[in-house]
Amino acid sequence: MYLLNEDTICAPATVPGTGAVSVIRVSGPEALNVVSGLVKCAPGREIASAPGYSARFGRIFSEDGGLLDEVIVTVFRAPHSYTGEDSAEITCHASRYIVDSIMLLLMEAGVRSAAPGEFTRRAFLNGKMDLVQAEAVADLIASENANAHRVALSQMKGNFSSELKKMRAELLNIVSLMELELDFSEEEVEFADRSELAALVDGVTAHIDGLVSSFRVGNAIKNGIPVAIAGATNTGKSTLLNALLGEERAIVSDIHGTTRDTVEETMNVDGLQFRFIDTAGIREAEDVVERIGIERTFKKMQEAQVILGVVDVSRQRKEVVAEFRNLAGRYEPGTQKFLLVLNKADLLADGEIEALLDELGIGEGLVRNVSDSDAGNGVASGLGGSVGFTGEVTSDALLGAGAGVWGSDGVGKLSGCPYVLISAKRGEGIDVLKKALAEMCAEFRAGTDAVLVTNMRHIEALTNAREALSRVKSGLADGIPSDLVSQDVREAVYHLGSIVGEISTDEILGQIFGRFCIGK
Repeated sequence: MYLLNEDTICAPATVPGTGAVSVIRVSGPEALNVVSGLVKCAPGREIASAPGYSARFGRIFSEDGGLLDEVIVTVFRAPHSYTGEDSAEITCHASRYIVDSIMLLLMEAGVRSAAPGEFTRRAFLNGKMDLVQAEAVADLIASENANAHRVALSQMKGNFSSELKKMRAELLNIVSLMELELDFSEEEVEFADRSELAALVDGVTAHIDGLVSSFRVGNAIKNGIPVAIAGATNTGKSTLLNALLGEERAIVSDIHGTTRDTVEETMNVDGLQFRFIDTAGIREAEDVVERIGIERTFKKMQEAQVILGVVDVSRQRKEVVAEFRNLAGRYEPGTQKFLLVLNKADLLADGEIEALLDELGIGEGLVRNVSDSDAGNGVASGLGGSVGFTGEVTSDALLGAGAGVWGSDGVGKLSGCPYVLISAKRGEGIDVLKKALAEMCAEFRAGTDAVLVTNMRHIEALTNAREALSRVKSGLADGIPSDLVSQDVREAVYHLGSIVGEISTDEILGQIFGRFCIGK
């Protein structure tokens, strides 16, 4: 709709009324002239004649001649601006009335209110950034932790784009050699060695496979590592969620089956963003609504990166063992992590805890927060003693202990299971649990220049490119004519190009930038 960039647009770049000042962006061919007519500066200091990267003080007057506000205008001249066009940013006081009044004056002067993401869209169309970098702008704004911030910055710097463009160039080289052969088909000249082309296709395919596999980490960093809090009814799952968040987020009741749907909240733990999901208690339910909730529990457990298996250790021993085996049996080694949370541990004596751990088969070489040498830092004796839960959690213990030990048939999957002892009701052991989670999920910490895929659109394009290259590999092996093989190569090139925006449609651009905020 706005591909030609022939008009001038404006929008607030900040939320009015939330700080001391607000910023209004204006961009387009008439931006400086319109702002110059609106903002009255000292003689010789007019906005229209100001050089780029300079600021001017001025006053804006309302239609009745009264002073509306004193402002600072920052000037950016094309092509050295965010959008690549002449631009100005008006910094005024953060009154909603002032911002709305300035916006109205701008629109009366012929400036159009910007559509969502239109400033960044113009930056893309004017060659200031590619589509991956433009999408990273939205990710950077939405980042809520250091890892998401680092990944977004890496994409904004063009690290992901560089890899895509390199692969695309290699594939275009293959196409050019194949199509050159077609011009000399009668002479049967072969410009490209088929084994070398196959090796090049293998290299690009392996690179794409690596990017696709990075989505698991990238998506978790961007949206939060999904952690399913699962267990039988009334084991303290909702109480645990509230204790983790430090607020009463989930309803807590002694009535079995209180939680019938999932409750999700995000939280930053040691620089990692976790998305905790409180689920319905697992049991044989006759109520239709509760059964639906339990089905959702199983679905969330399958989708989670981490399962917190909550067990109430104050129950009958057989019941505790059965609940543990049921939870661990739903864990998928290799793709998920499992942490056993032994709740209400303050109700048992040290000896009872040790006996339970032995029966579960997880009593040796694992995460321990029970201090044998200092009873004050261990589990209470059951007689009202001090409960500290301050033992050490080491990465070696966590990562070496394995997880999920029992299958549905009772056969062990692994030889050990990391666990923590807590009292969710009293808030004890929660810090140990958080530390354990951070240690277990260390792989989700992004490096400074880590190239990770975080966008579903990118994954779809990469997957399509990989499928096209698979056909290329088969064609080369089967001696398919070069013109047919080159068509599949071009399809792979097309999909890679669609990620960075070298090949795109107005409809796709509308979907992407429509999710941006108005002022960006």
